[in-house]
Formats: sequence, C-alpha cells, structure tokens
Amino acid sequence: MPAEWEPHRATWIGWPHNTSDWPGKFGPIPWVYGEIARALVPGELVRILVNSPDHERKARRVLQQVGVDSGRVEFLRFPTNRGWTRDFGPMFVRRDKPPPPPGLAIAKFRFNAWAKYPDWKLDNRVAARAASRLKMQLFQARAQDRDVVLEGGSIDVNGRGTVLTTEECLLDREVQARNPTLQRAEIEDVLKDQLGATNVLWLGKGIAGDDTHGHVDDLCRFVSPRTVVLCREGDPSDANYRALEENRERLAGMRLEDGSKIDVVELPMPRPVSFDGQRLPASYANFYIANAAVLVPTFNDPKDPVALGILGELFKDRPVVGIHAVDLVWGLGTIHCLTQQEPAVGSI
Repeated sequence: MPAEWEPHRATWIGWPHNTSDWPGKFGPIPWVYGEIARALVPGELVRILVNSPDHERKARRVLQQVGVDSGRVEFLRFPTNRGWTRDFGPMFVRRDKPPPPPGLAIAKFRFNAWAKYPDWKLDNRVAARAASRLKMQLFQARAQDRDVVLEGGSIDVNGRGTVLTTEECLLDREVQARNPTLQRAEIEDVLKDQLGATNVLWLGKGIAGDDTHGHVDDLCRFVSPRTVVLCREGDPSDANYRALEENRERLAGMRLEDGSKIDVVELPMPRPVSFDGQRLPASYANFYIANAAVLVPTFNDPKDPVALGILGELFKDRPVVGIHAVDLVWGLGTIHCLTQQEPAVGSI
C-alpha cells in the first residue's frame, strides 16, 4: 500500500446524504465537502459516490456554486449508507515488483459499520464495485475461513512496509470487536498479506469521543517514511492526556522496517469540542495529504495556526490548507475520514 503523500490518480469521496450522521446540523455539511473538493481538483481527479440522479444533481449544484472545475470530477452511482469513504472505500495496493507491468489492485476488507451500527451493506459493496468499474483485481482479506473486518482509518502506512494501528481498535474483544476470534499475530499476517506490510506497530488507545473505538488517524500519522506526527495533550486533567502520553512512550521504543528509530513530531490537540453534551473527536491528525495540498481540519481554536504551521514545515512541497470542521466533526469524523486516495500507477 503506497503512502498517502505519493502521487494520486484520484481522491474518492462519498457525497453526504445520511442526515442521522449530523442530526440537526446537516445543512452546512455539503458545503464543507464542496470546499474539500475545490482544494483537491487542482491536483487530481475527484471521484464522488452518489446514490441517485437526484443526489448527483444536488452535489453538482454545490460544486458549481463553490467553483469546482467539473472536468476534474467523476460521479459514480454507487449507493452508500454513509459518506465515510476512508473506512469502506477501495484500499488500493500497487505492484512494485516483477512480474510487470506495474499496476493497481484493491484490498477488500469487510465493512460492518465499525461493529456498531446496523446499516452497512451498501458501504460494504463499494470496494467490489470499484474493482469492477476500474477493471482491477480484488483481493479478499480472509482468516479462519472468514472475511476480515478492517476500516481504512484504523491503519496508517509509510509506503515502505510499516503499518501503524491501535490495540483498542483491532484487538479489543468487548467493545466494537471487529474480529473477536483473531489473535494479534493473525491480524498482522492479514496486514502483511493484503497490504505488503513487513512491520506492524501497535499503539494503545485512541482519543476521547472517537466513535470508531481507537482509529489511528485521529492520533498518529506518517508524514514521511521515517517521521510521524503524534498528538499531544498539554492538560493533565484532559481525558486524552494519559493515552497520548502512553502512545508517545511506545513510539520511543519502536523501530521502522529497516530497524531505524522513528522521528516523532508533536502535534497539539485543540481544546475539547462538544455539542449537545457530547465530546467530539476533534483532532488535527485527521488531515488528508492530496497532490496539490494538505487539508487540515480546524476548529476555531488558538492552536489552529500552530498545527498548520507544524504541518507546513513538514510538507514543504505543497500548501497546507485549513478546512473549517466544527460542523463536520459533529458527524464524529473529519477530512481524512471522508477521503480515500487512489494512487497513480507506477508512482514511487
């Protein structure tokens, strides 16, 4: 699986439609998606999943009003339950070794709505439909004669063989248990088989308010083959403080696929964001690395410019752009959660 900063052919997003994801706040959400698409199209194609002709018309209207080049957008009528494309969308893998020619395939994991919600069957079909449309081979992840459940937000890769994930998400057997019969070693074997991983690094817990129960893309992300950003909470009384400090301690003892140490850069956490009495998973780590920009969620917080500045120093080859996400995070996810990259064939 290539790293996210490597060249893309396209970014996939599922146009929002499920109002229950943003109860009482759905109105501004399509406009946030429009801003994201506008930032993506200068560098790559945007493939947008829609449920129907009417759904497509609504999306086109928003994109036209915010000034998105329609020639850089492709609509795919793949019905979805929700719009969190990171977790159910096609996870592309690339052939870098002989036999030639270079090419892409799709690693297919089962999606079951984070082992929490009943509506997931449409989302679970998207990867197979993508493989059929793009005429790519589909590799079904299986273990113990069962399809393996895994969401894209539960992993992050450096494109050289190392995968980051969390024990809370993939190993927990009591809360949102994805694969309750699989042991750590069996999950590692699946990641190696499906994604070409040679080195799996296990962090502990995710952040407070995370509906997915521990997705790594809210707390720690690769920004280069040897460097990660890791969120850090400065307030010892905050619910995230202990878990993030423990993850920092774990990273200090971890090694990359070649045995070298990991360079860790601190990324601040915004102040707690709550709505209707619920803590939300607001995190600057949920950024998305596109060809023409790095899109970073912002929260009307004094630390917004600090986070943007840190990421700007790390990504000097493309601009770092803040996307207002206070409304978006009410859906319990932000920019990385709703995007999925399609790598360029043969890129390194």
